[in-house]
Amino acid sequence: MHLPVPVRDLVLLLARVAVGVVFVAHGLQKLVTNGIDGTAGFFSSVGVPAAEVAAWVSAVVELVGGALLVVGLAVPVAGLLLALQMLGAYVFVHAGNGLFVDDGGFELVLVLAAASLLLAAVGGGRWSLDAALLGRRRGRDRALVG
Repeated sequence: MHLPVPVRDLVLLLARVAVGVVFVAHGLQKLVTNGIDGTAGFFSSVGVPAAEVAAWVSAVVELVGGALLVVGLAVPVAGLLLALQMLGAYVFVHAGNGLFVDDGGFELVLVLAAASLLLAAVGGGRWSLDAALLGRRRGRDRALVG
């Protein structure tokens, strides 16, 4: 069964915004709540190499990548980077702790990685900045060729 196009676009918009907001919150947590020093300290304690650099990269990827998902800009790139970020979170923090997040497990990381990969694969939908910018570019290209 295929969803009607307007419903599909609405679902993509809602998914993009929901996943993006979670990533923005986690990026802000690393920057503001815990601070880069606190985040780097935690990263160091779990064996993340170059913990201070990793803390900055992690915070920026989550904050900027999440914001890009929310507005629908560079969704394939943002989705892929966020999925890779979650792979790192799994490897360094959650592997071996089981599934459930209340035991330090990987359920949130898994869902966020899967959602990010899905968005990377299908794009942001018609109601995204990607679609708006690509639509304008296609119109300009047609005008130049025509």
